[in-house]
Amino acid sequence: MNRREALAATATLLGVTITGAQIFLSGCTPAEKNIGSLNDIDSDLLDEIGDTILPESASSPGAKAARIGAFMKTIVADCYSEIEQKTFVDGVNKLIALCRETYRDSFLNLSADKKLELLTKLDHEASAFNQSKKEEEPDHYFSMVKQLTLWGYFTSEPGATQALRYVPIPGRYDGCVDYTGEPAWLY
Repeated sequence: MNRREALAATATLLGVTITGAQIFLSGCTPAEKNIGSLNDIDSDLLDEIGDTILPESASSPGAKAARIGAFMKTIVADCYSEIEQKTFVDGVNKLIALCRETYRDSFLNLSADKKLELLTKLDHEASAFNQSKKEEEPDHYFSMVKQLTLWGYFTSEPGATQALRYVPIPGRYDGCVDYTGEPAWLY
């Protein structure tokens, strides 16, 4: 084999390796998810729903300060199965329709009392649904909204640092400390 043939063989081998790697790695890209109209749901609406569930108090900000709507959309899009995504999206659309039907206005424009009244009604509906559902069925959409609100709020910076007793660098571990009854949250 002369030098020219060796270079041609090396170039061919290198080209096949690069092309083969590209084809192999193209299988690693995530599949496009069909989220339905999750993109159409306004984060402000989810913020308001979350803020009605966890409102602002004198000692801590509400769920809206934690931008809970963006958190909900991210978790539903990235972590929920397709059937859970559909349940969530359809449920939020039902909430919008129920609000229009009951109060002739959007959820964002309702008074705090009407928002609470509507969400309390949905909470009772969700409890009854979840008690009678089959195990393989997803939870009621309002249960999903409540769970996401609590999860997102208490893992956010405002929720963890202002609503909970946050210790950024805990001291040493001592397993024999008497419990004084102090709660994990602030009043």
